[in-house]
Amino acid sequence: MTSTPPLALFVGMPGYELSADEIAFFREANPFGLFLFKRNLDNPEQIKRLVGQFKDAVGRADAPVYIDQEGGRVQRLDNGNWPLFRPIGNFGVLAKKDRELAKHALRQSTLAMGSMLSELRLGSGTTPVVDLARPGTHDIISSRTFGSDPELVAELGRVVIDAMLEVGSMPIMKHIPGYGRVDVDPHHDLPVVRASVEDMLDTDFLPFIALKDTPWAMVAHLIFTQIDPELPASISPKVCALIRSTLDYDGVLITDCLTMDALSGSWSERVTAALDAGYDIALHSQGDLAASTAAAKAARPLGAQSLNRIARAEARLGQARVDVQALHSEVEQIFRENGIA
Repeated sequence: MTSTPPLALFVGMPGYELSADEIAFFREANPFGLFLFKRNLDNPEQIKRLVGQFKDAVGRADAPVYIDQEGGRVQRLDNGNWPLFRPIGNFGVLAKKDRELAKHALRQSTLAMGSMLSELRLGSGTTPVVDLARPGTHDIISSRTFGSDPELVAELGRVVIDAMLEVGSMPIMKHIPGYGRVDVDPHHDLPVVRASVEDMLDTDFLPFIALKDTPWAMVAHLIFTQIDPELPASISPKVCALIRSTLDYDGVLITDCLTMDALSGSWSERVTAALDAGYDIALHSQGDLAASTAAAKAARPLGAQSLNRIARAEARLGQARVDVQALHSEVEQIFRENGIA
């Protein structure tokens, strides 16, 4: 007899360690993964203990524990116990001066950051962002991008993906099919994009198509009126179908966090809608036990296709390690020499 697969769900938790009630919840519900934030990350030994608690509770040594660690404004390991990594936009600026040097610096930075994550037993920093920065793009997105040139964004995104795989950290490109045209913050409002599919195929969609072999991708919260005028991408069957067919993406699709204010409805309604739309995994990282319980009740076990995609992704992870501080110092020296603060 085979055991039931874990739920197609990542959840969060509130503190530095799991309570008895949280351990009981994880043991009973068996969500696929745990997503951590700054509130959960204090020092290396504490993080390793927390990761171990979760893996023990669900009974899966390979259960993933992920965080957001892009560099710049989005890096959760920033309390002084780890080096601070540059925003990926800095590498786009350097690429305008010296493309090959920028790729080298980005590779060294990514190897350092990915190795640091792997040493902490954290399976991914959910990077790279391959959205385009366009005139009018909200700063919550534009400040986290390589730039506006789709070819350059794809080229630099490839460096991150390959380097992360090399050191055993799962690359997750985001935010498919693209946040580049949003003019509001999706953490608080629902963006609406009215551009045609043909226009976006020549622009915003290009990096995602070029990087379609990336093992995982995170789905955006926004309305594409020319694809589905009613439902946000993260809960839209039509957008999911476009990602799978037009963008030809067959990796693991996880939603952005379903607790963001771009969406409406109860936690359970949001989880159900995301999985009904066809996405592999729903992300519900709010952290409160009652909220996680509601999300788990609405989730369902991972299906065979999703499990196959996850297995393919895991098979691509390497085991290399690097000297984190040495590579980080090299990158900082490169930027100092090129006058980029």
